[in-house]
Amino acid sequence: MKASHTRFRRAALCIALGACIAATTPVVFAQSVTGAVAGRASAGDQITVTNASTGLTRSVAVGPDGAYRLSQLPVGDYTLTVTRGGQPVGEPIAVNIGLGGTTNVNLGGDGALVNLDAVQVVGSRVVNRVDVYSTESATNITREEWARLPVDQSLSSVALLAPGVIGGNSSFGGISFGGSSVAENSVFINGLNVTDFYRRQSFSTAPFAFFQEFQVKTGGYSVEFGRATGGVINAVTRAGGNEFDGGVEITFEPAAWRARADDHEFSAQNSDGTTSTAVYRASRDTSSFAKANVWASGPIVKDRLFFFAMYEERDSNSRYSSTGGGDWFKGSSGDGFWGTKLDWRITDDHLLELLAFSDETETATSTFAYDWDSGEIGELTGDNTVQGGGKSGSLTYTGHFGENFVAKAMYGINQSRSFSFSPADGPCEQIFFDASYRPTYEAMGSPVLGCHPTSAMIVSHEDEREVGRLDFEWSLGSHQLRFGIDHELMTTDRTSFYPGPTGMRYTAYTVAPGAELDNGSVVPPGVDAILMGRRRIDGGVFETEASAYYVEDTWSVTPSFLLNLGLRVDSFENKTAAGGSFIKMDDLVSPRLGFSWDMKSDGSTKLFGNLGRYYLPVTNNINYTFAGGLTDERTFYALDGWREVANPVTGAPYMQPIIGAQIGPVDTSYNVSAGDLRQSVDRDLDAVYQDEAILGYQQMLSQAWSWGVNATYRRMKNALDDVRINHTPCGPVGFNLWPIANPGKPLTIWGDASIGCETEGWITIDTSQDGYVMGGSGQVVGYSEPERTYKSIEMQIDRAWDGKWAFNASYIWSKSDGNHEGPVNSDTNYGDTGMVQYWDHPANNQDYGPLFNDRRHQVKLRGSYAFNEQWSIGASLTALSGGPINEFGVTWPNDTTGAASFVTEGSGGGSFWHCVQNCSGAVTERIYEYAPRGSGGRLPWTYNVGANVTWTLPVEGTDLKARFSVFNLLNDQEVINVRQRYELGPGVVRGLHGTGTRWQSPRYAQLVVTWNF
Repeated sequence: MKASHTRFRRAALCIALGACIAATTPVVFAQSVTGAVAGRASAGDQITVTNASTGLTRSVAVGPDGAYRLSQLPVGDYTLTVTRGGQPVGEPIAVNIGLGGTTNVNLGGDGALVNLDAVQVVGSRVVNRVDVYSTESATNITREEWARLPVDQSLSSVALLAPGVIGGNSSFGGISFGGSSVAENSVFINGLNVTDFYRRQSFSTAPFAFFQEFQVKTGGYSVEFGRATGGVINAVTRAGGNEFDGGVEITFEPAAWRARADDHEFSAQNSDGTTSTAVYRASRDTSSFAKANVWASGPIVKDRLFFFAMYEERDSNSRYSSTGGGDWFKGSSGDGFWGTKLDWRITDDHLLELLAFSDETETATSTFAYDWDSGEIGELTGDNTVQGGGKSGSLTYTGHFGENFVAKAMYGINQSRSFSFSPADGPCEQIFFDASYRPTYEAMGSPVLGCHPTSAMIVSHEDEREVGRLDFEWSLGSHQLRFGIDHELMTTDRTSFYPGPTGMRYTAYTVAPGAELDNGSVVPPGVDAILMGRRRIDGGVFETEASAYYVEDTWSVTPSFLLNLGLRVDSFENKTAAGGSFIKMDDLVSPRLGFSWDMKSDGSTKLFGNLGRYYLPVTNNINYTFAGGLTDERTFYALDGWREVANPVTGAPYMQPIIGAQIGPVDTSYNVSAGDLRQSVDRDLDAVYQDEAILGYQQMLSQAWSWGVNATYRRMKNALDDVRINHTPCGPVGFNLWPIANPGKPLTIWGDASIGCETEGWITIDTSQDGYVMGGSGQVVGYSEPERTYKSIEMQIDRAWDGKWAFNASYIWSKSDGNHEGPVNSDTNYGDTGMVQYWDHPANNQDYGPLFNDRRHQVKLRGSYAFNEQWSIGASLTALSGGPINEFGVTWPNDTTGAASFVTEGSGGGSFWHCVQNCSGAVTERIYEYAPRGSGGRLPWTYNVGANVTWTLPVEGTDLKARFSVFNLLNDQEVINVRQRYELGPGVVRGLHGTGTRWQSPRYAQLVVTWNF
């Protein structure tokens, strides 16, 4: 009896190993919301698995070749049994099915495990094994592992545990997978795509306690996944079972547990004699956060109908100054999340699942005048409210027809919103000042400028994604065929504009008389300060449709060698407000080829590889802006001083600019016309795609230790963006066209008299040689061919959790090169996806070199240790080498048209040329020096250490835990973003180049108390 119990325990604990963290490469199906068990056994035997929680039972007969497979199993713990001739063979084996993984269970003639040396006994589950049925790169994190580590409660924080995943530009957030930009990823919850489709930089989410398991796909993902050239975050929620369970979790982040941020002040003289000063006040910022959730789960009908439900209440309060220290903000939010999961097991072969949740938020902020030197908070200057989030849900049916055929259907809706409004929106304009004007502003006593309390536009924005998909799986001997279709309808309803009666936002600058402005005028004599008024208006309702079908054959060529042959075909259609087609791209073929070789035929050693193509859809902001039109105008005025007036909303005093004479014409070069759409988009537009190749090796060193190494190569050979066109084969256009095109490739638009063509008809511009005429010299040039490459070598070693301790270490050497980052431009903090400055001027993309997300060295360590059943600790370390620093100029040889703004630091991408002599003379007389990408050196290394300690109440039958975590334990506040604009105007060097604009967040602590019952 004791021997059989020992064998059962060893088998039970080790089999879970096959898919728990499955830490590298699982086979997936229908967006990876389930898992599978497969292996080898005696031909004709019956393999049965039974879910320990719900009683779900599935069976399959072992084929003549000795192979079996049970797929589409909900994540959880199962008991596997073998029967022969109706009689049980051997002891039951406990198996854990992980998200998107295949647990490998090889059985002998006696029904016992024959691959014991390839698995590890870990309580009731097994972690971090080699999945020989997969050809992709992924990292799985379970609720149990996450609870042992100092990981913040966000999906992004989980993703950052995976090798090759780093934080993006802190100015607009996001994460980068394998050198990609932050706008190339996808996020799924229970198979529902919850990625923001307007700019692809955010996603809907839920509390961590709502999730069961997370999967981070960093490359090589299968054909049912598409519309991403970065990475995929895949999460599955918790579900109910036959036992009634419940719990409460409370999270505290008091303000007293948060370290103070450092203040920074930079003052430097520009080479024209003017002074620029930048101040970043943050040391008095405080914030507190608390949330409590309550959940319950159990059977509505035993063995058939189950529920899981959660409600979470959140309370957040913040007090902080503006970066300049002239305003004080008090923010608060009290949001409530709700979510539920219903599972109706109609029979053992038919399952219906319902998911619904809401992540709606509302934050109210009050703005006050503030004197930094005295710390005195002045009068209220206004209030503002921001609303976000939305409701989402899905209904999924899974049907098993016989032992070898599975069908799955899903319908879902994902909603999000963004509203920003204030009582001051009507009467008040926004007034700001540039770093060049700070000395004057401080000499004025740092008063309140303008009566609007925020820098935000008035925004009314609603997005809705409607999803439908069908997936099928058919097992035919050594072939596992999978095929399916999916369709998404994505609708954006948005209006945005600046507040105030004129609809203009004003910024004050200190300038030198004679300096050139963006509208081609020069600052008049006697004028040393100007106002730039910017008017930006857009709006409309737009739809985009994305459809795809795929087919894949996972072919077990031999018992130890697997081929994965897949094909995906996408189509994208972005529409106008009237419903007509604006951009339509069909038959986008993505081949995928992968292999996995179980080198010792025991699941302990694997050589694998993957080769594939991935397409990126066009975001909705493109048809919103270009099919709907955009007004984006800049007007320059002399600044004749300031006068004190009363705030029409609060009555508090503020300073209003005295607007002097207008300097030159209104700069309309950034406007986008929605007139003739044949001139707004390339008739033969190609979609953006990325090719990827992965080769890897994994090996178990012992039942606890394993290691792996892999190499990845990614190449993006094209781009899709708005491109400045001021010259065609017909001659000079006379103004700027901004068609959506593939820069460096032929561009076909409609030619007519409005753009200088004598006869109407389609014209083709070879944008590698034509499209741009230089100012002054009249020379015609094109754009450099876009390219982005990523190369990496990853090494990883893992010690699986055995109830006592666990450890994981990874190192990546990588190189990200090219002349464009992707659909955003982190170099200049420009995050308007697909509308960045790389193609606003040929000088913007001239140089190929290290890109923003190039972190040559990445080290990640994490581990946990249990002293006893009462106390345990966890720790993590992330060390990243710094990214490149550029030295962007504003012009290039033989051209008077700026490659970047001569006034604002954020407009225009910049050139790789510095004017060093005769810079105010004729363009033919100017002398330049070239400054390639990265010429400004590198940012410093950053280090982030986390630690936690967990206490468990040592009372049997009571599950009460308290976990105290500290993030950025060493309180490193290293600079992570700097000013990269080297020139202010031609030959005028910015004194603030290379100074910081963003730093690591300071140390903070978190207490989580969990009681499950």
